[in-house]
Amino acid sequence: MPSVSDESFRTLRPHHPHHFEFESVREVPDSHAWPDVHDHPSVEPSGPDSVPVVDLASPDAVLRVGRVCEEWGVFQVTGHGVSSDLLDRLESQIRRLFSLPTHQKFKAARSPGNISGYGLAPISSFFSKLMCDVIEEYKEVMKELAGRLMHLMLLSLGLTEEDISWAGPVRDTGDLSAVLQLNSYPVCPEPDRAMGLAAHTDSSLLTVLYQSSTSGLQVLRPEPARWVTVPPLPGALVVNVGDLSHILSNGQFRSVLHRAVVNRTRHRLSVAYICGPPAHVKVSPVEKLVGPSEGPAYRAVTWSEYLGLKGKLFNKALASIKLPREEWGDCPCSN
Repeated sequence: MPSVSDESFRTLRPHHPHHFEFESVREVPDSHAWPDVHDHPSVEPSGPDSVPVVDLASPDAVLRVGRVCEEWGVFQVTGHGVSSDLLDRLESQIRRLFSLPTHQKFKAARSPGNISGYGLAPISSFFSKLMCDVIEEYKEVMKELAGRLMHLMLLSLGLTEEDISWAGPVRDTGDLSAVLQLNSYPVCPEPDRAMGLAAHTDSSLLTVLYQSSTSGLQVLRPEPARWVTVPPLPGALVVNVGDLSHILSNGQFRSVLHRAVVNRTRHRLSVAYICGPPAHVKVSPVEKLVGPSEGPAYRAVTWSEYLGLKGKLFNKALASIKLPREEWGDCPCSN
């Protein structure tokens, strides 16, 4: 069933049967009712359930990034160098975009076979074409930040740029690929019956998320299973570890299951910068991280191949490329 989100430049043909004007809705229709909203209890962040915050300007940033990637798979970053003015301008432009009448937004509806387009779409759809100057500026800033974060993650594993040649020199972006996704979660009259974005892990190496001042992002914590809210912190950005980093680290980094819930009174926006390897690169466990008696736990995949698996298998995609223990040692590692 569809999620109650309105995602720009995605996949929807005009007159899609599941699209309707959210502003006029007084109750959630059965077509959008979500049975698993309360599959696990939701808790507010406090104590051990507070998502870690890492200051990238701190001298121990490498150690901290490595620890939270292993223990949480999600963290918020400060000291990232992205100006509050740029974030304010970004949000203003996105609000303007999503406030357009539906018939105007449909002028940018995605046609079959194209990547970019407005509408409702499967989680595995990504886009790269965008419209206005502030978004182009944001993409450039995110490109530098994503490269910086990726290398902090690699350094925390004891790796260097020589270990993963496609990643480029430390603090540089190398040949990393990226796409940008804008998300709009309208006010929902019955948030207990609807879902903004279904629970999933990201297919990327990492995702950098800007979220507006309205809460909605939740991550799943184990033992006992519970949904923990990632509160919007002024000036902070959220970083999610993706499946490809889980593979690259031979399972040391946690690919976190997360979702977006909707709000009864407030419209929520988010912007995801989704970062992956170059198209031609096959990602598999780095040789230095594979013990002599173990071997790689996953077979090599390109980002495109993995997205195809994600589109077919959804959250079972990662398990589908896990190597049986008897095959460990037979799969070439990343270099």
